[in-house]
Amino acid sequence: MNKQEINEFFEILSALNPEPVTELKYTNAFTLLVAVILSAQSTDVGVNKATESLFKVADMPQQMLDMGEDGLKDYIKTIGLFNTKAKNIIKMSQILVEQHHGEVPRERKDLEALPGVGRKTANVVLNTIFKEPVIAVDTHIFRISNRIGLAKGKTPEEVEQALYKRIPSKWLLNAHHWLVLHGRYICVAKKPKCGICPVYALCEYKFKTV
Repeated sequence: MNKQEINEFFEILSALNPEPVTELKYTNAFTLLVAVILSAQSTDVGVNKATESLFKVADMPQQMLDMGEDGLKDYIKTIGLFNTKAKNIIKMSQILVEQHHGEVPRERKDLEALPGVGRKTANVVLNTIFKEPVIAVDTHIFRISNRIGLAKGKTPEEVEQALYKRIPSKWLLNAHHWLVLHGRYICVAKKPKCGICPVYALCEYKFKTV
């Protein structure tokens, strides 16, 4: 895709969904952070089912600490890797209480220093909560960026940096959500739904299914 095509690509996605949002349910920065950690190798639907009850009793770091690791596991045991995730969330809650006054930090280095938080998770929080124009390259964004000719890269970070260079600045704030939703519902992994794709004409995928 050239610059003009990329701009048109986002114009179309923007017209269809002017204010895209994450499908993870959350009430504040802390609950979003917890939800994103839980979503690793899990579906948003599955995470939302678990956190619906969890966040009613623990939506702040101190409440999560008071619940403890075993108590947390009771709420998230339907989610993959729940033992490791529970341990990380409790450790993370302790650090937030002891080092950040119970608040989620807005600096990348502080976020990435938290247990269970990598670059992708930090980017989701920075974008969704703090409105920074960053892109969290998940499996959907990595796949479609390479597939459709939007941004090439062999690693998520390579794709992320390529996206920053190629996407016009006016689209960057919402680009993450548009791309995730497009990859989740239209440009799916095994058999992309090219017949209903609104950006079909701009796509460079060699095996379009129409």
